[in-house]
Amino acid sequence: MDYIELICKISAHNEQEIAEILTAELNEIGYESYDETDDGLNAYILEKFFDIKKVEQLQVNSIPNVTIDYSHKVIKTQNWNEVWEKNFEPILIEDQCLIRAPFHNNTPKTKFEIVIEPKMSFGTGHHETTNLMLKTMLGLDLNDKIVLDMGCGTGVLAILASMKGAKDITAIDIDEWAYNNTLENIGKNNCQNIKVFQGDAGLLADQHFDIIIANINRNILMDDIKHYSKVLKQHGTLLLSGLYSKDLAMIKEEASEHNIEYINHLEKHSWVAARFYKK
Repeated sequence: MDYIELICKISAHNEQEIAEILTAELNEIGYESYDETDDGLNAYILEKFFDIKKVEQLQVNSIPNVTIDYSHKVIKTQNWNEVWEKNFEPILIEDQCLIRAPFHNNTPKTKFEIVIEPKMSFGTGHHETTNLMLKTMLGLDLNDKIVLDMGCGTGVLAILASMKGAKDITAIDIDEWAYNNTLENIGKNNCQNIKVFQGDAGLLADQHFDIIIANINRNILMDDIKHYSKVLKQHGTLLLSGLYSKDLAMIKEEASEHNIEYINHLEKHSWVAARFYKK
């Protein structure tokens, strides 16, 4: 499955702020992951969803004294290993969890070490939302819990749940590439208790979970909270990420309508990972 790399060169005195606004708007139209560059950022989307007109119509393009030059290229599926080997560095979370690729050597010893084959799947720990979810999970008791990882990407969150003692984990992603990458990564980390499915919230049926992890995007979260509420056990925990701090109020409101109450959240570069519980 091929991807488009959208190359965004930003000319503005407040380049970092503009990059954050651009990332938020690209996230709304289906972009999955981002790399910061010296003069802007690169964003990635499945080729079948790419529409340059939607990019050109983003509101960020009309901000005074801001110029963004766009170009793009196709990234073939077979090239992703080479692309990510050049850019993927090990990630250390709270001095407890190391995320590394198979080609990384001489890394520090930690309580949890997760090996991720860094293909295009979203979720290597580099993006703020995955990083924040990992931090949140490190503070939870997952022992003997039944866990759902929605939008599993690389499977990194499901793998951490397994390493932290979860009894049974279901990982779901709509993307075939993510599905296959998760299968590959759970094998690399010898996780025997993770079941992986390709699909969406329609697969949940009458299952029940102690903890639901959903790192997707705001629009899907808004649509799916009602489904999460049906399968989350009473007093269960819901972790949501893939949204900006400005979106948290509407997520709280939607969750509250389905008996799910906000507890707290972590924030990094305006991205949020929020913790909720079911009453």
